[in-house]
Amino acid sequence: MSDESLRQIGPRLKSWRQKRNLTLDELSTMTQISASTISRLEAGKRAPNLELVIPMARALRLELDDIIPGPTPDPRVRRVTQRIGDRSYEALSPDSSPTQTYRVTLAASPQSTPDPQVHDGYEWLYVLDGRLRLVLGEHDLELGSGEAAEFDTRTPHWLGAAGDLPAQILVIFSKQGKRIHLRARPSSSRKNGG
Repeated sequence: MSDESLRQIGPRLKSWRQKRNLTLDELSTMTQISASTISRLEAGKRAPNLELVIPMARALRLELDDIIPGPTPDPRVRRVTQRIGDRSYEALSPDSSPTQTYRVTLAASPQSTPDPQVHDGYEWLYVLDGRLRLVLGEHDLELGSGEAAEFDTRTPHWLGAAGDLPAQILVIFSKQGKRIHLRARPSSSRKNGG
């Protein structure tokens, strides 16, 4: 165990004690460890040892894993690119993430006929480059670079590149329905269907 991991034990115990709404005196009574010893341990002025940590963990109803920090996992995301039809999806979040993030490139397809789909969740998107055509319910919108939109994916929707150039967008999808931000405007060159 590293010195940094050992230094984190006291503050973690203090945090758990406070979450349990226990005073130093109450924890002292439960563990038969003096309040001053607990206080010094929590402040990092006393080195943690099993004779102190185990009774405190029991009193706080914790596993040792809750107190002793494990190794920090590698935060890098293994980016995988998948091509589906005229679209390229580059995963920017791990599969285990509660929200899925993708960089999507939509090929230029000015003659595309929208085929709106529905599914559970919320989607947030941000136009990185090019122009995006978003058909959402009765709306036919065009978004440019720097614009964003958010919508309930149970509303029929379709995305495509607007015009003769590809569009690149950042998409965040949450099955839990977490709403993030909304900003979309009807294009002056398209009819707003509603």
